[in-house]
Amino acid sequence: MQRILAIIIALLAWFAVITQLVLMLENRELGIGETLVSFLSFFTILTNTLVALFFTGRLLHIRITQKAGKLTAVTSYILIVGLVYQFLLRHLWQPTGLQWVVDELLHTVVPILVTIYWYLYEEKPAIHYKQIPGWLIYPLVYFVYILVRGMISYNYPYPFIDASQLGMGRALLNGVLILVFFVVIQILLIMFATRKVKLKRR
Repeated sequence: MQRILAIIIALLAWFAVITQLVLMLENRELGIGETLVSFLSFFTILTNTLVALFFTGRLLHIRITQKAGKLTAVTSYILIVGLVYQFLLRHLWQPTGLQWVVDELLHTVVPILVTIYWYLYEEKPAIHYKQIPGWLIYPLVYFVYILVRGMISYNYPYPFIDASQLGMGRALLNGVLILVFFVVIQILLIMFATRKVKLKRR
């Protein structure tokens, strides 16, 4: 069952990311290069690609994907994708057709399936709070990249970090709040895992 679920997650994530790329290229108003840069500037795309690579790596028994805490880190990233979209972004547009399917895969289906996989198969005794600083490197690097790119291109992928509209101070504050949200989610995952381990030992 574990392998089957990993295959499903990998296939759905690859399908959603690749199909989203095709849709963006078909509907682009900019050149191909600029469209690709824009595509790779979305945390949703990068994180679903990370999920696809991670679960493909697990299926191929690549060592780094088997290390303790890696699954929890990936789970926290994709959970943020789902939660931020549901509460902050879903109301901003109403996709239809294939775009709706891809949208739901990227923001709802894949996050749920990854969370289920984490719940069932993470090596919970091996994860701990001191891993959190390492888990934060990815979102922190992303946030810095988005701000630097935005200052150059005046193009921001998400309205809550759009410094051109909000001002740099507010954008930085929102970014810090999102990073805090990452920490909260990661702490909750560790707390849940620790509680489950204790219950098993009783």
